[in-house]
Amino acid sequence: MLWGNYNGTPVRTISILDGIKSKVSEKSIIYDKACDLVENKVTESYFGLASFENKKGFKATYWNNPKRTGTPVISEYITNPMKLTTAGQHEFASGVQLLGFSALYETTFTAPATEEIVFKCGATGYFELFVDGKSIARYSNWRTLPSRVPLSVVAGKTYKIEMRYEQLNNWEANLEFDFGKEVDIDFGNLIQKIKDAETVIFVGGLSTLLEGEEMPVNFPGFKGGDRTDIQLPEVQRNCLKALKAAGKKVIFVNNSGSAIGLVPETESCDAILQAWYGGESGGQAVADVLFGDYNPSGKLPITFYKDTTQLRDFEDYSMTNRTYRYLTDKPLFEFGHGLSYTQFKISPAKFSAQTLSKNQNLEMEIPISNTGKMDGTEIIQVYVRKTDDNKGPIKSLKGYQRVSVKKGETQVAKIVLPMESFESYDEENYKMSVIAGRYEVLYGNSSKQEDLIKQTITIL
Repeated sequence: MLWGNYNGTPVRTISILDGIKSKVSEKSIIYDKACDLVENKVTESYFGLASFENKKGFKATYWNNPKRTGTPVISEYITNPMKLTTAGQHEFASGVQLLGFSALYETTFTAPATEEIVFKCGATGYFELFVDGKSIARYSNWRTLPSRVPLSVVAGKTYKIEMRYEQLNNWEANLEFDFGKEVDIDFGNLIQKIKDAETVIFVGGLSTLLEGEEMPVNFPGFKGGDRTDIQLPEVQRNCLKALKAAGKKVIFVNNSGSAIGLVPETESCDAILQAWYGGESGGQAVADVLFGDYNPSGKLPITFYKDTTQLRDFEDYSMTNRTYRYLTDKPLFEFGHGLSYTQFKISPAKFSAQTLSKNQNLEMEIPISNTGKMDGTEIIQVYVRKTDDNKGPIKSLKGYQRVSVKKGETQVAKIVLPMESFESYDEENYKMSVIAGRYEVLYGNSSKQEDLIKQTITIL
């Protein structure tokens, strides 16, 4: 998860758990997976009910060619949910090559009840799943991604299940498979396990296994690598509520490559750390922030909307209420928002001029005082708005500066806005240009209106 998308392969990766272990004795840590990333149920496996040719499990047949032709290398029976890989030079079965091989997995299953069952699939390579000769899932992929394929079955009816697999393109071969009935998750055992813990660090959010480009993923909130809503997956939301109801102090570390609607989490969590996909040392960075060895100073580079209802239809191309530049509704967290373990006071700026000609730059000196108890870094942001432009942006970021300030001291940010910073769309000439008139210059530590100081200037 930490690597993100379009990543290289690091020589080592520090997980968030590893980072926490560098701060606290393992004897003081109770670790539990707690819940799945996205599934709000657990699967009661029916793998043990499968049989083929009077033998338990799946019959697995392998060929050392990609098309399942000629004499098989080996046939054997698999009696437990599959988790096969060539990583570490492991064979899928004895005598099966690591490259250019194929496989066929066959079984029959008699449904114990009339219900919906699910197939849990994941493969690197070509994978296709058949039930009674009908293909119900098929994909080729360069990494193993989770897939949930539902099927309605009738009590007492026997179904023929078949999977076809091919190793492709020198990719590392992987195959994961199980099937069964889904049942609701009970967080009671988790709460009992951590009954003596005062503080819970809940590491959740999304994963590159769920969001990305052209992915065979289909879960509530996720389809084909796209997101169908922006809320935190329900199972994580419910787990956080259960932890809060149990009286725990909950710190939520949210990993994601995009914005998430976190309105309920602002109530169920005592703190939220937006960690994105932190890279190979992301776990150490998160731990440094959690335990106060680093004072956070990051600012959101995107708007965090409240939920999907705050978004316009994807096919509506109007910019109204889109991004901080046009949003009139109040989002959950504004563009540029970010907290610190200390407090800063931003004082009125000194401007080089109140009236500018079109060949001048605007120079600003903005005092920032650290009024808290820790050294820290603030990011001063400067926005511009043309006062009589009713069709243009409400405000646009035109400059910013990171300023480190020791506790009890004051530093001055010096920001220069070149004249191009005041460009807007010229409807008469069909181009961007600086139009004479009045402009608002707003500066502060986020795009939130209450966090900004306003100064009006005139351009001749």
